[in-house]
Amino acid sequence: MERILQYTMTKEDALHPLLFFLKQKGYSQTVVTHLKRTENGLLLNNEWARVWDIPSYGDILTVRLVEPPSPKGILPVSLPFPVVYEDKDLLVIDKPAGMPIHPSQGNYENTLANAAAWYFAQKNEPFTFRCINRLDRDTTGLLILARHMYSASLLSDMVKERRIKRTYLAVTTGLLPERGTIDAPIARKEGSTIERCVDETAGEYARTHFCRICEHAGYSLAKIRLETGRTHQIRVHMKHIGHPLPGDFLYNPDYSHIKRQALHSYKLEFPHPILGIPLSFTSPLPEDMKQFFIS
Repeated sequence: MERILQYTMTKEDALHPLLFFLKQKGYSQTVVTHLKRTENGLLLNNEWARVWDIPSYGDILTVRLVEPPSPKGILPVSLPFPVVYEDKDLLVIDKPAGMPIHPSQGNYENTLANAAAWYFAQKNEPFTFRCINRLDRDTTGLLILARHMYSASLLSDMVKERRIKRTYLAVTTGLLPERGTIDAPIARKEGSTIERCVDETAGEYARTHFCRICEHAGYSLAKIRLETGRTHQIRVHMKHIGHPLPGDFLYNPDYSHIKRQALHSYKLEFPHPILGIPLSFTSPLPEDMKQFFIS
């Protein structure tokens, strides 16, 4: 894959080397190094340029991003890969339940990375797997994949700056309060490699906002917005206030109504990393979560 970006130098840009401009545009040092090593990676008025060159007002800077060949460590596998949105810079995927994000021990051929490798292999396009907002294996819904290293850098910065707004839908046990905010630090549970817990002493700051949408037969449907992105944050916080998610094998292994944690990444809102235009995507509530509220 090749991504070409062009910029017209302003009077302000003409006061500094190209490196300054690239840094202002969010090009990381890794991406700048890649451009320096790419044939015609940087062109000024269609002539090869160095990062320390100082442009003139009105000059045209062309940036040429070339993706390396697809890594051989991820096996392409034909798996569900519902694409909600795709352009030259990113994809938004509606992940199904039971699909891990990355290959790991025991999960070599059933992950989102395998599905993405297959998808792009069919298009004969190189692709490096760069997942921006990760979801647990059994959490369904929307997540973002970056198409190249520059969009990955920009989107990762947006996550850190909390410019990607994430809204979830969750089924909780019991009658959840109408709305509330949970401020409770989260840490790894002692003796476990995956389980988390609220720990006022050693935990990292975590904040979750929720509101109850409806309730039925001892369960509530909640809309949840995260301010932070700690591992298992929603699952741990809901258990902490006495309303765990049904089907959660770690924090509430009640499988009487659902075989996975009842959690869905429902909405993503963020500005396009390159174009700056606002993007908003939603994914409907999965059938296995709907059944809690059907008489």
